Amino acid sequence: MVIPNIGAFIAWGLITALFIPTGWLAKTNLDWDWDAITGNTVGPMIKYLLPMLVAYTGGKLIHGHRGGVLGAVAVLGVIGGASFELSSGAVGDPPQFLGAMVIGPLAGWVMREIDKYLEDKRPAGFEMLINNFSQGIAGVILAMLGYVVIGPIMSSLATAFGNMVEGISDAGLLPLMDLPIEVGKVLFLNNAINHGVLTPLGSTDVAETGRSIYYMLESNPGPGLGLLLAYWFAGKGLAKLSAPGSIIIHFLGGIHEVYFPYVLMNPVMIGAMWAGGIVADIVFVIFDAGLTGPPSPGSIFAYISFLPSSGGAVAGVFLGIAAGAAAAFVVGAILLRLFPVPEIDDSDDDTSLDDAMEGVPLS
Repeated sequence: MVIPNIGAFIAWGLITALFIPTGWLAKTNLDWDWDAITGNTVGPMIKYLLPMLVAYTGGKLIHGHRGGVLGAVAVLGVIGGASFELSSGAVGDPPQFLGAMVIGPLAGWVMREIDKYLEDKRPAGFEMLINNFSQGIAGVILAMLGYVVIGPIMSSLATAFGNMVEGISDAGLLPLMDLPIEVGKVLFLNNAINHGVLTPLGSTDVAETGRSIYYMLESNPGPGLGLLLAYWFAGKGLAKLSAPGSIIIHFLGGIHEVYFPYVLMNPVMIGAMWAGGIVADIVFVIFDAGLTGPPSPGSIFAYISFLPSSGGAVAGVFLGIAAGAAAAFVVGAILLRLFPVPEIDDSDDDTSLDDAMEGVPLS
């Protein structure tokens, strides 16, 4: 479901890196309404377009074009029914990629079973009408199922991850915060965790000591860099070929979302992210490293702009990023050798007109 859509994720990452209010072009003298551009392009793409592509692909894998269309319709119900509120009071509406990966194949299966049942029961001349209405009615039912059941379940998961981060922080087990943070990140809860939990904690630290480690726990670009390097070194097919471009968007542009699909396509790779994050956090703690403000987006350039004045803390920031990248790369390369991603290239995505019309007899 994820691999064929990596190009769309990269396109969204480039648009985000260029056009958000803290992006590359916003730092120039162009007198554009960056907030409007973000609201009209970046937001709708991550909230609607990308989950719909994932759900469409999941449905298509089960029952061709008809299954894909039903998956795209159904995921809108999931999107509409998902929101969360953390115990800290932060409210969010995260992109529903996990919901799309659930409802897409389900919709494809439902469409396949409906078409099987109706195959010999369609009167001559009414095939197109019955096909269209059966798909439309199934779309209504599945969209409501997503809104009432699947969306709220996804919301509960999001709330649980955010509150887990808060609980670990309150217990003083800082390096272990990376376990729920990385899982939450690849489910596109990164902004909720960062701005809803970590940034308020960091602001308190800065008021007392002038810098905070909390600003680096979620935004550290090191582990993501290591993961993408591992795919470049040990991956195959489209994942390997797209990794260099994703590295630029992630590490230099600060758009971490571009590496999330690389974990979703092979969930065992969360181990590489845990290794990189925990190692980086340990280095940060040893050197008492921290930033003076929240880096947004989380690129190496944003880190440089928020470096503290203390030399030891500055060294700790860069060492932590490097250590996190090295650990994620080593563990990621090993995991890719043990659990390789299926090799998919552009040719595997080609669909003929006959395939697209599968299950849709013409009258």
